[in-house]
Amino acid sequence: MLHTSLRRRALLAAGGALAGSLTLPGAASATTAKAPETPRAALEAILAGNRRFAAGHPRHPHQNLARVRETAAGQDPFVIVLGCADSRVSPEVLFDQGVGDIFDNRVAGNIVDDLLLGSIEYAVEEFVPPLIVVLGHERCGAVAATLNAVRTGGTAPGHIAAIVAALTPIVTPYVNDPDGVENAVRANVRAQAEALLETSDIVRESVEAGHTAVVGARYDLESGRITLVH
Repeated sequence: MLHTSLRRRALLAAGGALAGSLTLPGAASATTAKAPETPRAALEAILAGNRRFAAGHPRHPHQNLARVRETAAGQDPFVIVLGCADSRVSPEVLFDQGVGDIFDNRVAGNIVDDLLLGSIEYAVEEFVPPLIVVLGHERCGAVAATLNAVRTGGTAPGHIAAIVAALTPIVTPYVNDPDGVENAVRANVRAQAEALLETSDIVRESVEAGHTAVVGARYDLESGRITLVH
């Protein structure tokens, strides 16, 4: 199926080149720069976008009706993001990207579970994007709540308990750390990135073939800057 997806990507690229050679009424702004095709180029593109955002000079690419029409028949995102559902951490905004650029998966605590993994595997198989980013953020509420539950022996109400249960083994080593939330956020990013490779044959095979890279990152709520987590 991966080979089929690669052929599909080549066809999409060829179709995009053909469409770019045509001038349609009212669609002059639809022709855009070619999407990154290697992990390094994709990473450089989103980090450059974040630098623009944090500096207060975003370009808002691919955020117009022409782009909506351009992608209506199909998508070919160049990056998959597994991020936190926090309302302040929207990948298209933080990376200064637009419609059709990011295959966006968000859940509190940026946790890899079966549903999220299925979504990510679908995107890897269908689009063969060169980059997957696990994006955590400063002062993550899910991480802080889990640390508090571990410290106090408390329980979370409803299905929030599932989030706490998933994060508990990751954050417990930092329960007495003065910088526990920050260090646990970074540990969680690393753990979820590792989980993608350990639990998904599809992701791992794409990485081993050199088609895709998995990286961890952390967003700073104060500065708007994103840094890589190693």
